[in-house]
Amino acid sequence: MTRRTRRSRTVALAATAVVIALGATACGGSSSDSGSGTPGKGGTLTVLNKADFDHLDPQRVYTTEGQSMDQEILRTLTGWDESGSKPKLVGDLATDTGTPSKGATVWTFHLRHGVKYQDGTEVTAQDVKYGVERGFSSDINGGPPYAAQWLVGGSDYKGPYQGKQLDSIQTPDKYTIVFHLKQPVADFNETTTMTGWSAVPKAHDTGSTYDTKIWSDGPYMIKSYTKNKELVLTRNKYWSQATDPIRQQNVDGIDVRFGQDESAIDQQIKADAGTARTSIQQWPIAGSDLAQLANDPSLKSRYYKIPAPGINYLAINTTRVKDIHVREAIEYAIDKTTVRGAFGGSAYGDYATTMLSPGIGGYQKFNLYSANPAGNPAKARELMKQAGNPKPTMSIAVENTPTEEHFADAVKTSLEHIGIHVNITPIDASNYFSTINNTKNQYDLTWGDWIADWPNASTVLPTLFDGRLIKKNPQSNQDLSYLNDPKVNALIDRAAQMTDVAQRNAAYGQMDEQILKDAAVVPLMYMNFSDMSGSKVGGVISDTILAEPSLVHVYIKH
Repeated sequence: MTRRTRRSRTVALAATAVVIALGATACGGSSSDSGSGTPGKGGTLTVLNKADFDHLDPQRVYTTEGQSMDQEILRTLTGWDESGSKPKLVGDLATDTGTPSKGATVWTFHLRHGVKYQDGTEVTAQDVKYGVERGFSSDINGGPPYAAQWLVGGSDYKGPYQGKQLDSIQTPDKYTIVFHLKQPVADFNETTTMTGWSAVPKAHDTGSTYDTKIWSDGPYMIKSYTKNKELVLTRNKYWSQATDPIRQQNVDGIDVRFGQDESAIDQQIKADAGTARTSIQQWPIAGSDLAQLANDPSLKSRYYKIPAPGINYLAINTTRVKDIHVREAIEYAIDKTTVRGAFGGSAYGDYATTMLSPGIGGYQKFNLYSANPAGNPAKARELMKQAGNPKPTMSIAVENTPTEEHFADAVKTSLEHIGIHVNITPIDASNYFSTINNTKNQYDLTWGDWIADWPNASTVLPTLFDGRLIKKNPQSNQDLSYLNDPKVNALIDRAAQMTDVAQRNAAYGQMDEQILKDAAVVPLMYMNFSDMSGSKVGGVISDTILAEPSLVHVYIKH
C-alpha cells in the first residue's frame, strides 16, 4: 500500500511512505511507556499531519496514514492484534479468521453478534457485502485491486449503484458471509484485514463523498471534517469493548489537524509544551530533522522507529523513456547517498537494490547495477553513448514537501552529470498519489514508496508491475513505470497458481530480477519510519504492518 512521504503501503499514500504491510518483517511491541500502569481514560489526543488523507472511505483508502486512522472509526472482517511481540491475525468483525473450503476458493466468515454502528443498529453480513460491492463502482476508485482480481465475476461487475449485486458474495443469514474466488487464495484472510472488507450500511452511503461521512462501527465516529483543515472524532457510544479484540476507547476524542510544515510539527512535538504534550504525528519526521532527533537521548521514550516492510523508489516510465540503455544509465547514475540524505540519512533505512525488501516472502538478495551506492557515472555515460548520446529533458514528479524537493534536487544533480536535464514537478502532498495514479498525468520519472499489504511479495510486485492493470484502473494505476512486460505478466500468473510457498517465493524472486533487468525502477531505500509523540501520550504500539504508530490502545497520561 502506499504510504507517506516523510506514504505512501504504500504505499499507499502520501508522502514518505507507502501504501502498507505486514508483520513478518519486524516485531511490534509497545513503546517504552505503554506498559506502565493502567491506561488513563479521557482527554483528547491531537494528531498533527502535514496534509489531509487522500481518502478515509474504507473502499478507497490505500495509504498507511488513512488506514491507520480508519482503525479508529471502522472494523474489518479480520485484523492484526499487535499487542504482542509480533502481529497475530484475529477475527475483528468476524468471530475468527475465517474457514477456507474447496481448496481455498471459498471462504466463510461468521460475524460477531452485537457489533453496533453509531446509531445503535447492528452490523450485518449484508452490510459487509454491500461495502465490498461498492468498491467496484467507478466512483469509488483508488483502493486495493484484490476484490476485483479474485471474486468470481469481479472483472465485469460495476458496483451496486445500478441495483446489481455480486453473486459470488453470499449472505445465507444476518451473520454469515461467503466469498467465492476464481482461484485458490491461501492468505485471503489476511486480505480481509484491509478496510475494503468493511461494512457500509446502504442507507448511509453517500457515494464519492463518503470520505467525510463514514458511518462508524468502531470506537470513534466523525464529529466534523473540514478537508485540508481538521478532522474531529468523538466516542461512538454504541461501541463495546466486549465485541472488539483489537481496539480500546481510552480518549474522549481525537483531533487531527492538517497543513503544518513537517519540520514545524517535529519542532513542536520535540518542544513538548501545551497541546504538543498530548500530540502525535502520523507522517514521518522530516528528512532534515531525522538524524538529530533519532540520536537525541531525551526523546527516547517518545520516539518510534518502525521498520517498514517496504521500499522507497524512483519509477522510470518505460513508455516515455523507451531506450533501455538510457534507463540503465539512470540506474547507474543515481547517487543514493545524496538521495538518502534528503530523507534523513542512515536512520531512514538501508540502501536498496531490489523491489522486495528483506523480511518479505520472495525476497532474494541481488544487485544488477552499481556496487557503490554513490553510483557509477562513468558506466552511466558509456550507456548514454550506446544510446547515441541523447540530451533528453525529463520530468520528475514528487510531493511538494522540503524532504521530497531535496530528493528531486539530488536526482537532478545525478542525471545532469550524464546529460539528462530534469524538470521538477512538485504535486500537493494530499493529492499526490491520486494524481500520479491517474494515467492522464504521466511523468518520465516518479517518486513512489510502497509497503506490502501483508508480508508477501504477492502484495508488492503484481500490484506495482502487472501492465494489464493499467488499462483496467486508469484512475488508480499503481504501475508508475508503465511496465507491461509479457515475461513479468507470465510470472505473475504462474505465481498466483502456486500453492507451494517455496516455489511461489522463487517465482517472485525471479520476477523482481526481471523488473530490474527491464530497468523500470531504481530501488532507493528499504525504509524505516520514525515518528514522535508528546510526553503525555501513552499506549502507542508500533504497527509493523502499516509502519505507523498505532493508536488502537492510545491514552492520555493524567
